[in-house]
Amino acid sequence: MRIAVAKEIEFGERRVALIPDTVSRLVKQGLEVWIEAGAGEGAFFSDATYELAGAQIISDPDTLWREADILVKVSPPKIREDGRHEVDLLRPGSILISFLDPLGAPELSQRLADRQITAFSLEMIPRTSRAQSMDALSSQAAVAGYKATLIAAAALPKFFPMLTTAAGTIAPAKVFVIGAGVAGLQAIATARRLGAVVEAFDIRPAVKEEVQSLGAKFVEVALEEDTVAAGGYAREVSETAKQKTQTAIAEHVRLSDVVITTAQVPGKQAPRLVTETMIEQMKPGSVIVDLAADQGGNCAFSEAGKDVVRNGVTIIGSINLPSSLPIHASQMYAKNILTLVQYLVKDGTTNLNFTDDIVDSACITHAGEVRNQRVKALLTEMLQVSR
Repeated sequence: MRIAVAKEIEFGERRVALIPDTVSRLVKQGLEVWIEAGAGEGAFFSDATYELAGAQIISDPDTLWREADILVKVSPPKIREDGRHEVDLLRPGSILISFLDPLGAPELSQRLADRQITAFSLEMIPRTSRAQSMDALSSQAAVAGYKATLIAAAALPKFFPMLTTAAGTIAPAKVFVIGAGVAGLQAIATARRLGAVVEAFDIRPAVKEEVQSLGAKFVEVALEEDTVAAGGYAREVSETAKQKTQTAIAEHVRLSDVVITTAQVPGKQAPRLVTETMIEQMKPGSVIVDLAADQGGNCAFSEAGKDVVRNGVTIIGSINLPSSLPIHASQMYAKNILTLVQYLVKDGTTNLNFTDDIVDSACITHAGEVRNQRVKALLTEMLQVSR
């Protein structure tokens, strides 16, 4: 059984799917591991360290993709500089494990199915205690939440903590976090460590205790509808609920020095929570970090990958923050991959038991078919629109 690690070609992507430590563990279990030359350089893992761990370095990408039984990577496959799509480099019948964005880009799932690839999408790992160690979406969200707070602190033209000096007392910064999922909770924890006064809001009332346990105040809004989807994710709510939410958080946004938004709904455009009017009412010098910028943004004026200034407020449209901390982001991601591979491979052969909830949820294509019903529905919609 050969596990291959591809070098990422997505612009700005510095993470790698396996690190030398996880390679060593797989080799000890009798698996052969191939690493594309230079795959770990962005995360400061040299080819030499992979070789010491027992991996074989492969210089030719075509050979690596074609000969892999299981290929692991970080970003979804895409078109290479030579015009070929990475999916077309895979051997039919092989397995791909990666982030695949199946609800945002369902056409990739169809391409994988057409190529006869068994594809595991890490976004679809169920949020259960049994699958927790495989949950790459959560591990990378934690990195993003941490870095978002550091970016905000660096951009804010004032201190985060309270300071008592000979020149007087400096009041602590006020931070408001919208969305208390994994990224939001890590943003809260980091802001508290930096000494800020923190408030947080989430449409899911069940997260109140987690927010309070981190030393933040939970802003409550009573919504008369179900706000929790399968797996504990936030559900897309009605326009009435969105309006009620905006009204409730407007004053908290106005009084904050920093707003960090993390609200996302899988497969949907991010809900617009911070309006133009709210931004106009914020203090000049305030900072907004929008972690949902690449899904349309939680904030008016937000642009993915750009810093925008409106009325003296800096709106930072952060994208792919985990890649900015590639050592630890890769370490966490590699552990997720290792756990999933060990779960799927027994005695040198893959065990695809589709009655198992982890395999059933994460495996989106197999034997030439798109297995996930939500992805199938999206593909059907796309086909109808194109007619």
